[in-house]
Amino acid sequence: MAVLLLAEVTDGELAMDATAKAVTAAATLGDVTVLCCGASAAAAGDAASKIKGITKVLVAEDASLGHRLAEPTAALIVSLAGDYEHIVAPATTDAKNVLPRVAALLDVMVISDVSAVVSSDTFERPIYAGNAIQTVKSIDPKKVVSFRTSTFDAAEEGGSAPVETISAVANPGLSEWVEDKVAASDRPELTSAGVVVSGGRGVGSKEDFAMIEKLADALGAAVGASRAAVDSGYAPNDWQVGQTGKVVAPALYVAVGISGAIQHLAGMKDSKIIVAINKDEEAPIFQVADYGLVADLFEAVPELTKKLS
Repeated sequence: MAVLLLAEVTDGELAMDATAKAVTAAATLGDVTVLCCGASAAAAGDAASKIKGITKVLVAEDASLGHRLAEPTAALIVSLAGDYEHIVAPATTDAKNVLPRVAALLDVMVISDVSAVVSSDTFERPIYAGNAIQTVKSIDPKKVVSFRTSTFDAAEEGGSAPVETISAVANPGLSEWVEDKVAASDRPELTSAGVVVSGGRGVGSKEDFAMIEKLADALGAAVGASRAAVDSGYAPNDWQVGQTGKVVAPALYVAVGISGAIQHLAGMKDSKIIVAINKDEEAPIFQVADYGLVADLFEAVPELTKKLS
C-alpha cells in the first residue's frame, strides 16, 4: 500500500523529530512518500530524504502554501490523494488544522491521535484523557490518520530517497495570512525536548513562575505548565501540557506544584522518568511519579536550581 505523509515544515525547515516519528508509524502501513510544502520547502525536502524508510519525497513550493495556511495545503493533498490509500501526519497543531479539511474534502473520517497501528485499517487511540484505549476500524477507501508521536520512536537517518518537485494547486482563497506573533526562545521546543520542567497552580504567581524557568535553564529543559497555571496567567498558552494542550514524552519530566489532574496526566504520563515536587503528599501526581519530593516548592526549587547550576 502507498502512504502519503505530510511532513512538519516551519519557515522552510523540517521538524525532524515529529516527522521521523511519524515515518516509523507510517512505514508499518506501506511505502511512504513524504510531502514537504511551504513558501520555501526545498531544504526540508532534502532533510526528509535522509530519513530511513522513505520511498520518495515530494516538494511543493508556492507563496500560497506559506504561513501554515491549512486550506491551500489541504487542496494540494487532495489533488495527490488518488495515488495513496493512507494520508497521514504527526498529530501536531498544523496537522490538526489540515487533516480534518482533507478528510472532509474526501468525504471520509479522520482518525486522530493514533498511538498504535494494528493493521492497515485498524488503529488504537487514547480516549477519556488516556484512561482507555479505543480500537477503530475504518472501512473508508482512504484512511486519514494523525499519529501521536510520543508513542513512536524516531526513524533513523541515513536514507537517500529521491526528491521530486511538484506544482501547487489553485489556492481556494478561503483564508489569508495577516501576521505571525512568535515568542522567541533559546530553550528546546516543548514537544521534542528530552527534559521538561512544568509548573502548576501551586507556583502561585506569574512572578514566581520564574523559578520554574530557572530550573529548566539549569537542566537545559523546555518549560511546560498545567492548564490551571495557564488559566491563572502564570504561563503562556503554548506552554500548556495536557489533554487540551501539548502531549510530551521526554526522558525526564519534572512536575512542580502540579496536583496531577487526569487532564494533565494525559499529556505527560508517557514520560520515561517523572519527578514530582509538591507539599501535598496526597496529590495524585505522586501515583504516577517515579520519584516524589514532599516539600515546599519555594524552598526546594531554588535549592535544586542552585545545586544544578
